Amino acid sequence: MAMMAKMRSLAPAFIITVGALFVLFMVISDSNVLEALGGRTNSIGSVNGEEITYNEYAELLNQQIEAQKKQTGKDVDEEQMEQLREQVWDALVTQKLVAHKMDEYDIAVSDEEVKDAILGDNPPQFLKQNFIDSTGNFNRQMYESALFDPRNKEALLQAEEYVRQTKLSEKLQSMLLASVTVSEQEIKRKFIDQNISINAKYALVDVNQYPDSMFTVTNDDLKNYYNENLEKYKVEAQRKLKFVMFNTTASGEDSATVKRTMENIAESYKQDTASFKFNAEIHSSVPYSKDTLEMTAFPESAGSIINNSQAGQLIGPIAAPEGYVLYNLVAVLPSKDPIVKVSHILINQFGSEEKNLEEANKFYAQLKNGSDFEQLAKQLSQDPGSAKRGGDLGWFGKGAMVPEFEKASFDGKVGEVQKPVKTNYGYHIIKVTGRSNKKFVVEKIVNPIEASATTKDIISNNATDFAYLANKNGFEKEAELMNYNIQETMPFNEKAYSIPNIGVNKRLVNWAFENSLNDVSQIYRTSTGYVVAKISEVTKQGAKPFDEVKEQIKPVVIREKKFEKAKQKAADLSKKISGDLNKITTYDSKINVQTTGSFTPGGSVPTVGRDYAFIETALELGLNKVSPPVKGFRGYYLISVIERSEFDSSAYSIQRNTMRDQILQEKRNTYFNQWLAKLKEEADIKDNRRFD
Repeated sequence: MAMMAKMRSLAPAFIITVGALFVLFMVISDSNVLEALGGRTNSIGSVNGEEITYNEYAELLNQQIEAQKKQTGKDVDEEQMEQLREQVWDALVTQKLVAHKMDEYDIAVSDEEVKDAILGDNPPQFLKQNFIDSTGNFNRQMYESALFDPRNKEALLQAEEYVRQTKLSEKLQSMLLASVTVSEQEIKRKFIDQNISINAKYALVDVNQYPDSMFTVTNDDLKNYYNENLEKYKVEAQRKLKFVMFNTTASGEDSATVKRTMENIAESYKQDTASFKFNAEIHSSVPYSKDTLEMTAFPESAGSIINNSQAGQLIGPIAAPEGYVLYNLVAVLPSKDPIVKVSHILINQFGSEEKNLEEANKFYAQLKNGSDFEQLAKQLSQDPGSAKRGGDLGWFGKGAMVPEFEKASFDGKVGEVQKPVKTNYGYHIIKVTGRSNKKFVVEKIVNPIEASATTKDIISNNATDFAYLANKNGFEKEAELMNYNIQETMPFNEKAYSIPNIGVNKRLVNWAFENSLNDVSQIYRTSTGYVVAKISEVTKQGAKPFDEVKEQIKPVVIREKKFEKAKQKAADLSKKISGDLNKITTYDSKINVQTTGSFTPGGSVPTVGRDYAFIETALELGLNKVSPPVKGFRGYYLISVIERSEFDSSAYSIQRNTMRDQILQEKRNTYFNQWLAKLKEEADIKDNRRFD
């Protein structure tokens, strides 16, 4: 039945997630049941002494892999797989921590509560929605018939468990969030931030007007700042890794295998009566389509071949960025937009325009006398991208190049080397190598070139061998002997999810903090292959020494002195202008009086930015009065509010409840996330995973 299929699809699958109101707590299959079925139950970790079994982890991971495949229509790549592994692990940890807290708080849901929820006047939406008739009404009789049908016993048990876990979450929510409230002041402030309009004038005494040379900084100044701001120089425990990356790239044999496969497909198609579409649906890694394409849409390796082919021809297999491609040229159509294929040599390296032209003419003469264009381009051209391809720029249409280059390209004859053409880049010796005014209707079969299982095994074995030898004989020594490239990460802390230059790998992060300086790891999977790492730097938690940060502190202290200077000047000006901001220029012609234009407290101030001190002053200051000096990000402001809209009580009454609900939702989510983060921080979590 469709309804029961839907119920089964809602069977517990994943974690605790913070939704529109709170958290949907989903049950995960009982490991004891899996053990009874003979599954693998060895522990891969624990949370406060409770084991996480391989079965729990593997089943949940497989569910998420399948869910992602259904959602995207693609296999999960290694980078996504690493993220899924960490999400699933975090889900299991979270589930167990919350379950422990539910036990501690004696939160329970009785069978009677579950029964009342399913058979009550307003059944859960996930069940109810399957029994809405064509008029939009809930068919109660059909719903109850399905519930009491013996064939649906298993699905009903799953639905009951879903309801039980939802109600457990609701009870936990009620208990945890009972103290989260929203004050009237918070609601009013949100309304003000969004609805009050302000326009102000201001004068800024900018700290940047004072050069550093104006200020003397003593060693005592630096030490005083360091001692008063010690918190700024505290560092978390950090690690750096040296590592060798073993990328699982396809081998030459993998490429040759794909090419042979595509050649066999081509031969089979020529001898078969089945349509190309039929073959594409069987053999292609991309969905079948019939497309009308310009020459520029084809890979470089295919463009010229297709341009010289006739309708009905099979072209390829051709190497392309997506793998090997087999094209079926269905039709060739005229195009109103001609395109050309061009090679060029760029000359701009001889110091002056005259010398560049002189040398370009010499090279042009050599080419006219039979010199090889490709070789000369590789030797001389200052366009590095095309030079390595013998000057080849590929196919392009009008509008792709600067006007002088475009004119020469579209006016030139195919195969003829043209006299040097000047552009802003220098002098170009141009050779048109192809021209087309056609469009092409094509079907294609694509097979990607991927590392085979054999190639991956070889790469994995190489990484394993290196890890063993590096542990035995030294990381750098073995890398040098094997000609492996050693890279190094930036520092990272224990909470890092991703390691710089390596990527997402929480297990490698954990390893780095569980081991010591110069220790060498086993191999770890990455999004592109495998990595073997050595701990190259250990930074303990604490404050950086004064001598280490002394030079960093100096510009900060100078800036503080600049602010003091700006404050003094702003205070002096404030006394002189007697409440008239426009008099500022009388006393300092370098300071301009500017107008912000309209802004709201919750937004950014035009010409000022999101400066909270400026905004708060403008919100509270009386109209047309000049503020005392206000410290902002750029210096000290003198502010005068020209206009400020009144608080609209009627609009507030209309928006109040919606705003209250928004604030409450935000505060609840923040509270729960903080509660959960603290649970994890205080928990004894052991992660013994290695390879999944």
